[in-house]
Order: sequence, then structure tokens, then C-alpha cells
Amino acid sequence: MLTIGYVFNFVDRQILAILLPAIKLEFGVDDWVLGFLVSAFALFYVTLGIPIAVLADRWNRRNLIVASLAIWSAMTALSGMAANTLQLALARLGVGIGEAGFSPSAHSIISDMYPPERRTAAMGIFTLGIAIGLMLAYLAGGWVAQNIGWRAAFYIVGIPGLVLALLFWATVKEPQRGQSDSKSDRGEAHSVMHVTRFVLRRKSFVHMSLGAGLSSFIAYANLSFFPSFLMRSHGMNYQEVGLYLGIIIGVGTSLSYVGGGYLADKVGASNRQRSFRLVGTATLIAWVLSIPVFFLSNPYFVLGLFFFPIVFSNVYLPTTFSQTQGLVGLRMRSVASALLLFVINLIGLGFGPQVAGILSDFLAASYGSDSLRYSLAIINVLAGPWAAWHFFTAGRHINADLRRANEAN
Repeated sequence: MLTIGYVFNFVDRQILAILLPAIKLEFGVDDWVLGFLVSAFALFYVTLGIPIAVLADRWNRRNLIVASLAIWSAMTALSGMAANTLQLALARLGVGIGEAGFSPSAHSIISDMYPPERRTAAMGIFTLGIAIGLMLAYLAGGWVAQNIGWRAAFYIVGIPGLVLALLFWATVKEPQRGQSDSKSDRGEAHSVMHVTRFVLRRKSFVHMSLGAGLSSFIAYANLSFFPSFLMRSHGMNYQEVGLYLGIIIGVGTSLSYVGGGYLADKVGASNRQRSFRLVGTATLIAWVLSIPVFFLSNPYFVLGLFFFPIVFSNVYLPTTFSQTQGLVGLRMRSVASALLLFVINLIGLGFGPQVAGILSDFLAASYGSDSLRYSLAIINVLAGPWAAWHFFTAGRHINADLRRANEAN
């Protein structure tokens, strides 16, 4: 049920990307405005995630997830009624408010269900929801935008989420805190400042968060504007882009999350540094393979090659989610997860689409319709090795930091 919830989470979050060309055409706006529409979601998502996570460490997490599901689904449906970009931005802010309560609560529940040696693989299964959500967002969004209109896409993906909220409430029970770690729950929740100070003293957390943020910066820039790049530079239509990107991103990220989580548990069973070496190496491979994607002339070669950076660039997510939970105490987990997501989404979702749009507008005078080609290429070239360095550095500190985790219990 958590994975299904994550599917809806990412369908509602990412459906906007495939609809941006139609929105640009209807409202006649620049690329920086399109970037803002994507990033507007992050304004409340990253800021409310932390106080809502405090509630999750104190309150019933199942009920919090139900409320979150209902809010973001309703606001997604309302997005289809927007008469201008301001109203659409406000609706996307509402989606961000709803989604802020989901991931920290889900991470905490999963950590109570699975012991540390199985947790990364479990997080990989959970993050499979991202892959399925992205695939459905592109497949459904592309077809609906081409055949019905961009407004209908928001109704079609938003309304079923309200049904899922009721189903989640009826079928999911709150697990006992600490049951998978053989730790007793003292019932003592900690303040945000206490948890923040605690994790900032863990160098592995600082570096894995920054590495994940930079990886997310690349990912959200690509996810938001790659459909527009294919349409402008390669002449593809909505339905083609939705079909091919839906399959490529859905299959590629599925392999990345499930395979990456499984491999990280295997190679890091006795030494968690190896998990981050795996993540850092995969990030570098993705960086090397991403560069020619933006300069090939044949769109089908572009799409075929794009599959491989998608696979390697997303290996980091299950490992960072899992190791963050192991670094802190039982009543710190939701807040620690929210702090990690704050960094990831502030850097990635908050700046990735916005920087890509601004760069594209800046380059348009020189490169015309190819401005997105160079905007996305610059982002991928500069941020990839920087992210990998942070993952390798996190690995050098993770074992010592995990040994100190009991300080929080």
C-alpha cells in the first residue's frame, strides 16, 4: 500500500512535465515560468515536510498518510481548473502541502517493518513507486494531452487518489515502533533542532544528503524539460514522447531502485562503505553516458542512450533513505527523513527545473529552439562528478557514524 501510495505521489507530482508544452502554448509563457510551475511545488513541500515529520514521530503515521493522500489528490484535480499560470502555481503549492506528509511517515513505517540488513532492499521496493509513477505520468499524460487536453490529465490522475486514501485508511495498521531493530520505544520524541544537530554531526549524513541533492538537481531538470527538448529539437509529438519516455524512465528507474537496493545490501552487508562506493561509481557512469545524449541527431538514438543514465543515476536513492534511518533513534526517524528530503528537494526540485528554464531562456538568443539541448547538457556535465564525490566521501564516514547511532536511543 505504501508503494501504491508512492505511485500516486509521483504521478501527481510529475504529470506536469509532459503537459508543459501544452501549457506554454495556451498561456504563452517563457521557459523560466514553466520552471517555476514545477519548482512552486517545492516551496511548501520542503518547508512543511519537517514540521509534519515532527507530527509523524509523535502521532499515528497511517492517519497522517491518509490525510496527505486526500489533500494532494484533491489539489491535483483542481490544477485542471486553472485559468492562468498563477492559479496553476497555487494548485501545485497545494499538491506540495499534501505530499509533504507522505515520505517521512512511510520511511519510518518501513524501518519498523524491516531490520537493517534488509532495509535498503525494502526501500528499493518502496521507491519502485517512483518508477511506476513516472511511467504512468508520461504514458497517460502524453496520450491525454494529445487526444483530450492537458486539463483532463489532472482530473484523471487526481480523483482516483481520493479513493486510495479511503482504501489505505481501511486496510493499513500502524506498526509498533522499533519492532525490527529489537529496540524499545521510550516514547520520547525529539525537537527538530535536536535531530538537526544530531545528524549534522554525522559527516556521512551531510555528504549523502548533498550528493542526493545534486543527483536530484540533475534528475528534476531532465524530467521536467526532456519532453520539451524532444519536441523542440527532434520534432516529436506528445504521444510519442509520452510513450517512449514512459517506458524508458519506468523500466530504467525500476531496475535502478530495486537492483540498486538489492546490490547495496549485498555488497555492504559487512561494510556499508561499499554501498556508497557502489553509489558513487554508478553516478560517475551515469555522468559519462549522459553527455552524448544531448548531441546526437537521431531521436531514437537519443532515447536509447538515455536509458542507461536513467538506470545508473538513480542507484543512490534506496541507500540514502535506508542509511539515514540507521543513523538515528526510533523517534527521530521521520524528522531525519524529512531533513534528508528537505536537502534533496530544495536543491533538486527547488532549483533544478528553475535553473534549466532560466538557462534555456538565456541561451535562446544564440541557439533558438535548441536552447534546452545546451541548458540540460550544462547541468548534467557540471553536477554529475560533484554528486559522485559526495557519495564517496559519505562512504568514508558511514561505518563510524552507524556505530554511534545508539547515542540517540
